[in-house]
Amino acid sequence: MEDEAGLDAVLGEVGPRLRRIRHERGATLGALSAATGISVSTLSRLEAGRRKPSLELLLPIARAHQVPLDELVGAPPVGDPRVRAKPIVRGGRTMLPLTRQPGGLQAYKVVQQPSADEPDPRTHEGYEWLYVLSGRLRLRLGEHDVVLGAGEAAEFDTRVPHWFGAAGERPVEFLSLFGPQGERMHVRARPKRG
Repeated sequence: MEDEAGLDAVLGEVGPRLRRIRHERGATLGALSAATGISVSTLSRLEAGRRKPSLELLLPIARAHQVPLDELVGAPPVGDPRVRAKPIVRGGRTMLPLTRQPGGLQAYKVVQQPSADEPDPRTHEGYEWLYVLSGRLRLRLGEHDVVLGAGEAAEFDTRVPHWFGAAGERPVEFLSLFGPQGERMHVRARPKRG
């Protein structure tokens, strides 16, 4: 019922808005009728609120007045589409969350600064998938030590001891997806060729 009342309120404002726009443009009902093919009586009833607006009526009026349909119906402005996630910064690693729901699969854009620290492999439940956007990513995974370049990906069971960081003296930028067991991508790390 609340949605219906809101719709009626929006539709009730269309008529006065149509009249205001027509007056601002200095058009008469006769001139608008000639430009749209809609009878003068229909236009008059529409402006007075005695005729329910429809797309069939509003589209030609919007074209004649050269205004967007949104302006005729008073559509609310579209909100800002930008995602404003707060970065998480820990020890030379900046993680920007790309998912908002707790639990399940999580996605992050990560920028890892180079470090002289020795790898310290860790384990935890689940799977992780990495995709390198730029730079080079060193991945220690069990007995494997691999370096991934831009466009390369790795997927692994996080119960295997693992560590990753920037390879070389430049930062690495990558995407990281991880989640509970079973949420796995089928792209595997290849061992470094010796």
